[in-house]
Amino acid sequence: MAPHTGSASEGPAADNIRAIVELERAAVRSASWGERLGASISSVVGTMEFVAAHVVALAVWVGLNTVGPESARFDPYPFGLLTFIVSLEGVLIACFVLIAQNRMSRQSDQRDHLNLQVSLLAEQEMTLMLKLIRQISERLAVAPDTVDEARATKLSEETNVYELVESIRHELPPTSE
Repeated sequence: MAPHTGSASEGPAADNIRAIVELERAAVRSASWGERLGASISSVVGTMEFVAAHVVALAVWVGLNTVGPESARFDPYPFGLLTFIVSLEGVLIACFVLIAQNRMSRQSDQRDHLNLQVSLLAEQEMTLMLKLIRQISERLAVAPDTVDEARATKLSEETNVYELVESIRHELPPTSE
């Protein structure tokens, strides 16, 4: 989808916000039925209302089956049916939460890739700008006294991403997996 340019007074920030909103909407639209279900359940399970409802339900269950009338006690201590239901619910909730986390992880990876691409483009633009400023300064014979010439030359060079990655790999301690 082509970015909406909007009015000149809105500026690039408004365009960026619209682009981000559209990317998020596209991510929501591309979610599978299972991913949407997992996200919905995870959003309900992760609330204090859910916890409170469980505390109340468990208290009623235990109370009914311990001090309630004999005729109403359907799951006597040690509450085998309750244990089964809570265990089953725990397994299902864990699965739904993992589905939601996997989707969020994929979205986060996509955002990280986008951030990396934007950062690399910004670095390339800055390198070009430094080169242009240096050429203009040379042509005008203007050289500030405070410039560290070696550093300025190094910053004007294009960054080799592969060398950076290798440097990071070499410098960082190995991770245990």
